[in-house]
Amino acid sequence: MAFAAFALMLAMLALGMAFARLRVLPGNAAETLNRVVLYVCLPAAILIHVPRLRFDLSLLGLVLVPWALAAATWLALRLLAPRLQLRRDEHAVLLLCTMLGNTSFIGYPMVQALLGAQALPYAVVYDQFGTFVMLSTLGLVVLARYGGEHPPTRREIALRIARFPPMWALAFGLTLMPEQPPVWIASALERLAGVLLLLVMLAVGLTIQLRLPRDEIAPLATGLLLKLALLPALSLALALGVGLRGDVLQVAVLESAMPPMITAAALAISHRLAPRLAAALVGYGIVLSLATLPAWTFLLQRLG
Repeated sequence: MAFAAFALMLAMLALGMAFARLRVLPGNAAETLNRVVLYVCLPAAILIHVPRLRFDLSLLGLVLVPWALAAATWLALRLLAPRLQLRRDEHAVLLLCTMLGNTSFIGYPMVQALLGAQALPYAVVYDQFGTFVMLSTLGLVVLARYGGEHPPTRREIALRIARFPPMWALAFGLTLMPEQPPVWIASALERLAGVLLLLVMLAVGLTIQLRLPRDEIAPLATGLLLKLALLPALSLALALGVGLRGDVLQVAVLESAMPPMITAAALAISHRLAPRLAAALVGYGIVLSLATLPAWTFLLQRLG
């Protein structure tokens, strides 16, 4: 199952790269695909998952880990931005792609494959109350704040968030959307959400460049180092600090070590925020995680 998830993503990535090289699709194809994701697929996914959210106080420590990592990421990049001479769009992409990991499509099968089926429910909690909620809240704030040439005012940030289609879906999902809608509605939403990954990976393949401009190599290396190594190490310390043990601790660390979220990169690209860097973080992150995720699992099992 985990291999199938990686194989599908890599296949769509390669297909997009081939299309770009052969110029099969129009020049704005990646932007069009990302807009379909933004306006159709992501809202559909939100409407499916948000009404089903249920929280257990006993898992509060597990939920705190991704939010604490997001705060640490924000602080680290704020300190690093001047030293790396990051542009505003590069800063935004690093925020999105390091705070938000691929904790569902890759996370679920990898947790099941590496830790066992008994650990899967904890992965769902980490993803739904951590990554997914952050995408729908902090992710929108980052896009609204950095999605222009100049820093917007608070009023402009609020207006951008209010006009953002996923925010409409979030508001509807929290208030009016039933947990079990009519079968024809649920089926339609599942189909629309189901193509999100395929469209995004195709768009990433159309955008990715194996050779980045020299000034984007340092941001790429920084993002991958944070996402695949430093944040999982911090997650281990945090998890131990809040008393997590066993499968819960291992899930917290392994989910924090997942490569950058594909949807986060798609949102960045759709807002014209360093598209080459966003695509590279996803593409290289997926490939490198094939080695880093088993390495983290080996370490966790040695720690007991």
